[in-house]
Amino acid sequence: MHSSTSPTTQRARIGAILRVTSGNFLEQFDFFLFGFYATYIAHTFFPASSEFASLMMTFAVFGAGFLMRPIGAIVLGAYIDKVGRRKGLIVTLSIMATGTFLIVLVPSWQTIGLWAPLLVLVGRLLQGFSAGAELGGVSVYLAEIATPGRKGFYTSWQSGSQQVAIMVAAAMGFALNAALEQSEIAAWGWRIPFLFGCLIVPFIFVLRRKLAETEEFNARRHHMEMREVFRTLLSNWPVVIAGMLMVAMTTTAFYLITVYAPTFGKKVLMLSASDSLLVTLLVAVSNFIWLPIGGALSDRFGRKPVLVTMTLLALATAYPALSLLAQTPTFAMMLSVLLWLSCLYGLYNGAMIPALTEIMPAEVRVAGFSLAYSLATAVFGGFTPVVSTALIEYTGDKASPGYWMSFAALCALLATLYLYRRSALALQTAR
Repeated sequence: MHSSTSPTTQRARIGAILRVTSGNFLEQFDFFLFGFYATYIAHTFFPASSEFASLMMTFAVFGAGFLMRPIGAIVLGAYIDKVGRRKGLIVTLSIMATGTFLIVLVPSWQTIGLWAPLLVLVGRLLQGFSAGAELGGVSVYLAEIATPGRKGFYTSWQSGSQQVAIMVAAAMGFALNAALEQSEIAAWGWRIPFLFGCLIVPFIFVLRRKLAETEEFNARRHHMEMREVFRTLLSNWPVVIAGMLMVAMTTTAFYLITVYAPTFGKKVLMLSASDSLLVTLLVAVSNFIWLPIGGALSDRFGRKPVLVTMTLLALATAYPALSLLAQTPTFAMMLSVLLWLSCLYGLYNGAMIPALTEIMPAEVRVAGFSLAYSLATAVFGGFTPVVSTALIEYTGDKASPGYWMSFAALCALLATLYLYRRSALALQTAR
């Protein structure tokens, strides 16, 4: 079947993309809310002597969710490789929903003391556990239903759904700032978007249940037991580690320009909360546009040229761009700098996701992809807000998060060169 598929199959494919990415939307929506409302969550659950300590504790709990991702990637990823994409993705959604309900319903520190931060931590750990395999499950599903020569374009919608999640989260934050007083948002208003996340869970369950299994999975003669999946992962550890370093650029840039941006705008650049949220909203729109372009370019010219070009550009411009912003902390400058970083992120990630599905052995594709992705998110992305906060605090240089992004870009460049040399097959365009 080539691109000239009949309308029914074309419509079926669009329906499948929507169904499979809907859970990804919820997953990311809840993750971002935690970053967006970090300052309010800090006051509600982690009162501490200094604001810096309180915020660091909140971002550490945010990061803890990422430490659970590799465990979720191995356990749930192996499960999805064994039972199939459809069943596995319904399980990841159930675990995610449980974690979200916990965070919404936990009373404040004033009401239940130490139980408050503990229960929030449990909620985050459940979210992280499920997120570990969700991204991989969705990306592999999209790669397996893609028409020949369009894998990059298809898989870009996994990240595309995350951008929609940020747009909705930032738009809700913007509306809340307009409708409520700051004191009301701090007291209870920040819970409203989380509640919205809980209310759409049943709808997403209905969508996921109608998902068809991929032909590629059904055609496989042998479905490995989870034990065999673990063994195969272990024997392919160089590919998993290199894959992790390739994802480092994606995950660091992404958390820098979305999750950390509102805090950076408010606390470091002293812009208003509304301005910071508006920048984040526009960055998400920009990401949404660049991602499919990056995927399509990698289908056309090959994955490697796109990956190498974007990492080199990031190395050359990340710190200078943030220095410019630190010197002129205006709304327009913050928007310009983050839109540039968004372009680098979107084009790179559009090519990186299909590349990662291609370098993993087929029988452990979900587990391998998920493990590489979640290790990168645990080591690089999830701790980007903590590292950025600490770098600024200890160096006094407001542009210092640029060093962190440059380091991630260097890791990604070296990993890309290694992986494409390793597979002399040069994973050009479609397989």
